Amino acid sequence: MAFGTPVVCAAEKPREETRDTWLESGRKRVAEIKAQKVEPGPAKNVILFVGDGMGITTVTAARILEGQNKGLSGEENQLSFETFSHSALSKTYSTNQQVSDSAPTMTAIITGVKTGSGMISVDQRVPRGDYTAVPGMELESLLVTAEKRGLSTGVVTTTSITNATPASCYANSPERDWDDDSRLTPAARKAGFPDIARQLIEFPHGDGLDVALGGGRQHFLPATEKDLEYQDQHGARLDGRNLVEEWRKKNAGGEFVWTAEQLAKVDVEKTRRLFGLFEPEHMNYHAELKKKETRDPALEDMTRKAIEILSKNEKGFFLVVEGGRVDHANHAGNAFRALTETIALSDAVRVAREMTGRDTLIVVTADHSHVLTMSGYPGRGNPILGLVRGPNNQGRVSSRPTLDLLDRPYTTLSYANGPGYVGKSDSQPEGAKKFPHKPGEVSPPVNGRPLLTDEIVNDPDYLQEAMIPLGSETHAGEDVPVFADGPGSQYFRGVIEQNVIYHLMRDAYGW
Repeated sequence: MAFGTPVVCAAEKPREETRDTWLESGRKRVAEIKAQKVEPGPAKNVILFVGDGMGITTVTAARILEGQNKGLSGEENQLSFETFSHSALSKTYSTNQQVSDSAPTMTAIITGVKTGSGMISVDQRVPRGDYTAVPGMELESLLVTAEKRGLSTGVVTTTSITNATPASCYANSPERDWDDDSRLTPAARKAGFPDIARQLIEFPHGDGLDVALGGGRQHFLPATEKDLEYQDQHGARLDGRNLVEEWRKKNAGGEFVWTAEQLAKVDVEKTRRLFGLFEPEHMNYHAELKKKETRDPALEDMTRKAIEILSKNEKGFFLVVEGGRVDHANHAGNAFRALTETIALSDAVRVAREMTGRDTLIVVTADHSHVLTMSGYPGRGNPILGLVRGPNNQGRVSSRPTLDLLDRPYTTLSYANGPGYVGKSDSQPEGAKKFPHKPGEVSPPVNGRPLLTDEIVNDPDYLQEAMIPLGSETHAGEDVPVFADGPGSQYFRGVIEQNVIYHLMRDAYGW
């Protein structure tokens, strides 16, 4: 079955299961755990993977979908990072939010200091949006420290490279939305406060970022200039600066790319630095790469090229890789894309582990969770994106969907809030236009519930039902998983504050 194709029927279990096979597999796992050896430190390299919004339900459902795409029942499958030797839970609250956003959570992960909502690597005492309070309140990221110590550094993302998670690695800003100067306040623009794209190009530490790959082309091009790919679009900058050209002049021996084909042709032996901007804003979802022509590379391809370039430094490297569109798909209430983006991140982690030696610590985590839930007593192997069907007396998935008190079927996955709310009409709230229900696709609701069918819920554009109507689904506040493998991974354990991740990565270097 092709990657990302919705499963429409339950798969067979991988082999006959008995009490003896469960006992055998349990003993085997204990032996594997006891045989694990602590990798000697310090680490030469550290790679941090961030699945933006990749909460535990997203991980679990993605694991099952990947398994079902392989023809398995799914539950027994493991994503690449779930095989890592150590794990922990991370508390994601910020200094002023019980349920946080990506700016303070990534700031905690990358600087070791918790801060407030919307803040990009600045102290919590800075009022949001107050550029005058930033001087002296900047927080130093682990990427900056690595640059100062002579390591190679890189940032890879599927979002705009100026988005909150990647920006926290190289920028200091009191407002996460200041991607370019057109988004600054008039006072900040007049004062010459550097926007996030400018801070990437003017990055003053060490010898500068060695690899930067993602979306966000418009933030680096002047408003008077057409986009490189889409002639009906223009840059966004008001200051007239072409930051791509400035980067080219500043980085002799560097390569700028904006298509997957150009990225594939980069000669890593001759290329000292690599800068790639593949879309005006965020990159295409991974599912779109499989079903239509696009010039965007996959996350695993960007990860592979980044490691090839960074590995040339004998001192080592620090790389951050974000699967950023897990978050966007969850906000849209579209579980199919949230799960396929998570699987794409898992593929990138697998590439990284295969390319690096045991001197490399790899950490995989999320900045926060989402309100995706998995419920309803579906039978083993029931399609994770499908209608709930419970097990029959023979232990197999029933042919009939489970019905609610209104005699309506429902899905295993749903959201606590978001644009998938149907309510008492089949119209969608404002903001639910990215993956809308098609006209006539959902029957008129009965007391707020539509009559769902397998065809409806297995459409990749289907929006899972939401309890509370919102134009965009929200983050959730529960702890998120942390997976670690390599030198220093043995200290990732228990329930930790999110900022401790930074300290564990830094300690793995021996700093």
